Amino acid sequence: QVQLVESGGGLVQAGGSLRLSCAASARIFSVNVMGWDRQAPGKQRELVAAIASGGRTNYADSVQGRFTISRDNAKNTVHLQMNSLKSEDTAVYYCYAGSSWSDRSYWGQGTQVTVSS
Repeated sequence: QVQLVESGGGLVQAGGSLRLSCAASARIFSVNVMGWDRQAPGKQRELVAAIASGGRTNYADSVQGRFTISRDNAKNTVHLQMNSLKSEDTAVYYCYAGSSWSDRSYWGQGTQVTVSS
């Protein structure tokens, strides 16, 4: 049984930084990819960033160069370092885990990120 617990959301001014964390409460065996989606009010949920067990990463064009995802396989934890935040980054961020880039079998509870201008 895999549970994902998110932390690190909050309120920050434009240009500032936040770091999100997502920890699995049980060992992950067949899950190869972990990442974050986000959903802003009135908008579709979209991929933010993902990372495979071997370290390969995938980023949305809108966050490329500003966000960095990392993974500690030994601790079953992933982190999303968000720099140069913009108002359009405001959303609920949902951590997920799956067996491939497109699989999202497990979800975190979501954490609110609000960027003020």
